[in-house]
Amino acid sequence: MPNAPADRPRRLTFHEPGPLLVDGPVEVELEDGTIVTSDRFRVALCTCRRSRRYPWCDTSHRRRIRRTSEE
Repeated sequence: MPNAPADRPRRLTFHEPGPLLVDGPVEVELEDGTIVTSDRFRVALCTCRRSRRYPWCDTSHRRRIRRTSEE
């Protein structure tokens, strides 16, 4: 995405532990050179690498709490 002088800067919001929230649309270049895009108004980028949808966050960073049959 080319930057023009009229383009507003992208806002990045970091929540630890959790994803990096980026105001979209975005293009992400992965380590292997693959470019993935999203045209959503805000995207969550995975920072823990647990996501099955990497680089998009699928909330895998959340701690899993096993429920017992008594609850």
